[in-house]
Amino acid sequence: MNMMKANTQCRRPARASLDETRLRAVMDGRCESADALLAQLMPRVRNLVRYSVRVDSDVDDITQDALIAILRGLPSYRGEGAFASWADRVVGRVTFAASRRARAERTMLHPEEDLAELDVLSPEDGPPEDCLLRRQMERLLDKLSEEQRRALLLHHVMGMSVPEMAEELEVPFETVRSRLRLGKAHLRELLYRHADREAAALL
Repeated sequence: MNMMKANTQCRRPARASLDETRLRAVMDGRCESADALLAQLMPRVRNLVRYSVRVDSDVDDITQDALIAILRGLPSYRGEGAFASWADRVVGRVTFAASRRARAERTMLHPEEDLAELDVLSPEDGPPEDCLLRRQMERLLDKLSEEQRRALLLHHVMGMSVPEMAEELEVPFETVRSRLRLGKAHLRELLYRHADREAAALL
């Protein structure tokens, strides 16, 4: 198993096990069931948002917007495939729409600055070793181009297929495949360099 796959598998959010009865109750308009569903989805949605944005102050707002979008979009869920996968796609659309708006706003306010420098990594709750692993991975991902980074997150974290990514990003299939291939190659090179530096520090 290569390093990219191992890292994304160990950090990828676990699939939610949703109570189908609760889901049907929410779709029938029962408020108490909606509250319970949101509480169950909250950690997963927040984790996905954290992987996709790097501005700490944006995480809570985007998470809330994504949860609202999931509730409003429930009538369009036809039960084809896992509900968690459908919800992930909703989160992805909301997150990237917010990222586009934020990027446009920052470009207007700071046209002379590199947007990557305006992003701030958010803290991660959990065991220290998990936090360290995630921070290391984030720092490496930040060294990729925005297009490659986004492609890897969509595919390996959110589990979107190439056709889904092409539709979401509004680019041809081959462009998506190229971004994934180049992104993984670049990330693999960065991982090897990072490992070499850590080994050298121990000498």
